Amino acid sequence: MTQLLTLALAQINPVVGDVEGNARQLLEARQHAAEQGADLCVTGELSLIGYPPEDLVRKPALMRAVASALDMLAAATADGGPALIVGAPHAEGGKLYNAAYVLDGGHVTGVVRKHALPNYGVFDELRVFDLAPPAGPVVIRGWRVGLMVCEDMWRPDSAECLAESGAEFLLVINGSPYEVDKRDQRLAHAVARVHETGLPLAYVNLVGGQDELVFDGASFVLDRDGALKVQAPAWISGTTPAHIRRTEAGEVVAEAGPLSPEPEVLEAIYSAMMLGLADYVNKNGFPGVVLGLSGGIDSALSLAVAVDALGADRVRAVMMPSRYTSRDSLDDAALCAELCSVRLDEIPIEPAVQAFSTMLAPVFGNRGPDVTEENIQSRIRGVILMAMSNKFGDMVLTTGNKSEMSVGYATLYGDMCGGYSVLKDVYKITVFELSRWRNAQKPEGALGPDGPVMPERVIAKPPSAELREDQKDEDSLPPYERLDAILEGLVEKELPHRVLVEQGQDRDEVDRIARLLYVAEYKRRQSPPGVKITGRAFGRDRRYPITNRFRDRA
Repeated sequence: MTQLLTLALAQINPVVGDVEGNARQLLEARQHAAEQGADLCVTGELSLIGYPPEDLVRKPALMRAVASALDMLAAATADGGPALIVGAPHAEGGKLYNAAYVLDGGHVTGVVRKHALPNYGVFDELRVFDLAPPAGPVVIRGWRVGLMVCEDMWRPDSAECLAESGAEFLLVINGSPYEVDKRDQRLAHAVARVHETGLPLAYVNLVGGQDELVFDGASFVLDRDGALKVQAPAWISGTTPAHIRRTEAGEVVAEAGPLSPEPEVLEAIYSAMMLGLADYVNKNGFPGVVLGLSGGIDSALSLAVAVDALGADRVRAVMMPSRYTSRDSLDDAALCAELCSVRLDEIPIEPAVQAFSTMLAPVFGNRGPDVTEENIQSRIRGVILMAMSNKFGDMVLTTGNKSEMSVGYATLYGDMCGGYSVLKDVYKITVFELSRWRNAQKPEGALGPDGPVMPERVIAKPPSAELREDQKDEDSLPPYERLDAILEGLVEKELPHRVLVEQGQDRDEVDRIARLLYVAEYKRRQSPPGVKITGRAFGRDRRYPITNRFRDRA
């Protein structure tokens, strides 16, 4: 009986529904594992079909493709190389399970079905999968492996059952999307399972973007005392070796291996935005992106992320000045484009504004200008960007942030018009922090410039939509420090108003922001998808009814 088992923690980036392409990635990962001398190549949750597949798993044609690919992958293991663990759906007895397949020696040698199905936040697996009872260990190369699927690790019963059934170590395949502080949550649950069972644990995650979600990899191995022994890189596809050993005393331990540094918070958020955008654009076949560049911080940061994710040659910027656009904004937009080496077109909107004024005058009569005219300007800009998208094929990248989307300070069919947003789940204060961070350093894998991506003046000047004379965001909103603190309490923590007031917030201000938050729900339902960053992203995480008369009176 072998005393050493070498694992390859394979972080692959599957495309949902691309069974053939994903199978090729699995074979490539197994080949890299063989080159590392691995006995077992482990891939993430539903790695064969991509995660989350949602209602795709209801398609009989998909399940036929899965069966064919599993046969091919199993046959490939007859070459004497590493065994392979693949995540894939498993149909049995009229039920459908989220499962882990063990492939070795040319055959399927084991199937473990997911016991704990998450049904919260972004997860709704109970909609498409059936629950399985806790399973015992599977035998792989003479080792009794406690194989689990993602959520099974977040609850104690699966690990306890495996330990009681004689598992020698725990192995978890995952599709765990990124959000701020998610790594700490994962490690806390993993350490808890290790302490409960006294067994080492290996955790393997996916990497890559899937619509709003982005998977950060960051696979790891813990020893039986909870010590971190192996840490794979975040945000990068590849295989990381890890070793499990039986000691002469009969204990099973995890040996020390590669320890990639943990990204700090702003680096991780920026990397999530880059990867989420890159995969959304590339997996959906867009040649590039086009965005409106106003000279403000939101569009400047969105431009930088796009250039870092896709390269300057796949990004096009458009400045669309009106009579209210300042000279500073024109200059700042030009300098942002220059720093990021992108093409900047200038299309003044005043002729269209005048045309709309003339067209609508008979209907509007003697009613004076108000927010209507401001929204018309924004919608004209949306029409221009969509026209360019239609003509050249580039996807429109929207530039609004979470603070604006929370309180409805965005125009339907105007600045909300587009295919994707990298700032949708990023509060304004974090936009400032990310801009300063990116100006000071270039993230790993970025395709943009080594130096600053925007002039300091863009970060320092008071935010303004520039839709009327001398307009500033703080004319109608609290300063962003106060606004974001209130929004974090209302959105992220669901705090009662009285608690926010006890924390020092003004009661009238809290009530007003809460009212804006509720009434803007209809706008958010019509907004484009965007990268999930926080624990309460609009759409998948936070789902409120549009028609809703509840108000917090506490």
